[in-house]
Order: sequence, then C-alpha cells, then structure tokens
Amino acid sequence: MGEQKLKTCVVKNNCNPEWNDELTLSVKDPNVPIVLTVYDKDTFSLDDKMGEAEIDIKPYLECLKMELQNQPTGTKIDTVLPNRKNCLAEESCIIWNNRKMIQDMVLRLKNVESGEVEVQIEWIDLPGSKSLKS
Repeated sequence: MGEQKLKTCVVKNNCNPEWNDELTLSVKDPNVPIVLTVYDKDTFSLDDKMGEAEIDIKPYLECLKMELQNQPTGTKIDTVLPNRKNCLAEESCIIWNNRKMIQDMVLRLKNVESGEVEVQIEWIDLPGSKSLKS
C-alpha cells in the first residue's frame, strides 16, 4: 500500500513456515494493491527474494460497502475466482464471521518456480481515520 512496509517475525529452519502475524495497513487508495513479498532470511548475506503476490482489496471493499449486518456466522457474501489478473491460487470467499467480514486467500507467488501464501484480510475502522463510506 504505497510506501508502507511491514515485516512479520522470522520463522527459522522451516520449509513451510506459519507466521500467524497480524499486520495493520492504512488504506489511502483502494485501487492500489497490497504487495506481499516473501524473503528467505540470510545471516551473512542479503536476504533472498522468494517471490511476491498482490492482494486486490476492491472486491472485499465492495462487499463492505453493502453494509450487511446481523448475518449468521459463515454467510458467504461473495466469491472471487482466480484469473490471469490476480494472484489467487484458488477461489476466495468473502464471509461474514462473528460480526465482521473476512476474506481468506491462497496467493500464488510470482517470479518464482512455485510457492503459495495463505492470508486473511479484515477491515478495521481506526479512531480518527477517514470512513470507508466517504
């Protein structure tokens, strides 16, 4: 998202790492995708870039703008299909879960032979921030 950069913790000695980190980004322009870059941490040399993926948040934001409330947990709001323009490895469902909307995604890494990353996105209104409805 623009010039914002966040890092997860380092998972050592693991070919299939799980981070389970929560990262918060400020969305200024929903047309700018979130770029996720995966690195292999090296101690004595530069870290190796393992691949990257882009997260298009526009379908998720369109569902949020529907202002759906009081939906039963597990209600599927929309499904985003993988295509040549996105990094989805499989269909991604936008779901109402415990009074909030979430989207789980399996992203195929680009510029690498193989690799996938699983992410979940959720919108959080921060105090003093511009509303999504504006």
